Amino acid sequence: MEFFKIRKDIPFMRHALAFNVVSLVTFLLAVFFLYTKGLNFSIEFTGGTVLEVNYEHAAEVEKIRGTLDARGYHDYSVQNFGSSRDVLIRMPLKPGQNSADLSKAVMEGLTAADRTATLRRVEFVGPQVGEELAWNGALALLITSLGIVGYLALRFEWKFGVAAIVANLHDVVIILGFFALFQWEFSLPVLAAVLAVLGYSVNESVVIADRIRENFRKMRKASVTEIIDNAITRTISRTIITHGCTQTMVSSMLVFGGPALHYFALALTIGICFGIYSSVLVMAPIVRWLGIRREDLVKAIKEKKQEAVV
Repeated sequence: MEFFKIRKDIPFMRHALAFNVVSLVTFLLAVFFLYTKGLNFSIEFTGGTVLEVNYEHAAEVEKIRGTLDARGYHDYSVQNFGSSRDVLIRMPLKPGQNSADLSKAVMEGLTAADRTATLRRVEFVGPQVGEELAWNGALALLITSLGIVGYLALRFEWKFGVAAIVANLHDVVIILGFFALFQWEFSLPVLAAVLAVLGYSVNESVVIADRIRENFRKMRKASVTEIIDNAITRTISRTIITHGCTQTMVSSMLVFGGPALHYFALALTIGICFGIYSSVLVMAPIVRWLGIRREDLVKAIKEKKQEAVV
């Protein structure tokens, strides 16, 4: 399915160096902000207090947030838990404060706003748990990256695997750079979004790599640059349809999902936008500069044909 068909190939590779310089500068800025500011981890990573509060009626989440804001609490999350009458509140502990004091102060504010508020349980999430979650998240990212490289190396050629993982990690670091720059809360849902972007971006890289391999078989007299330009141009319509539909869904979560889904959808939005850019203007130039040749992708097919004749 195509919305439009471009008759003349767009010379993307002519400006590959300029695009890669922009990518490098953006990447270095993201690393700089990560190093200087760091991520604003949620209590799943840093430790804090979890309160489960029950109401006799449907809980008004926005009213609860307003009550907490009025009492000077800012780094927290409020969401329904189990039913519309149960609410889960996650709050970080300040230096010199314990869970008992924090839960008491919070419940004073909630009961003053609504007398039906009842504290069901209080749990402390220690920093040991946070360190374990951070380690598992980094390990998941490493395993995913190695899996992507291995898959592309086996399906296409090792140059595609190297180029794709550089492009996709470029997206991940830029997402983290945005969260470090603006100090948005980095939580488990955001980590899930980062891993989702890593898998989502590689899909676009696979499509372009598959078209490049196909062009090497069909466009016998074309240069490597012409083959890559044609591959990118022929996939533009598909890219617009796929990413447009995905971004429409993510935008609905961003606008209507509320605070619980806000940063998750925001990370996906950044990842989708940079995922398109990196697959086209980071991955493809790297493949060309690594010296991809027709023989790398067509050689095996020729050998099989010769064996069949013999």
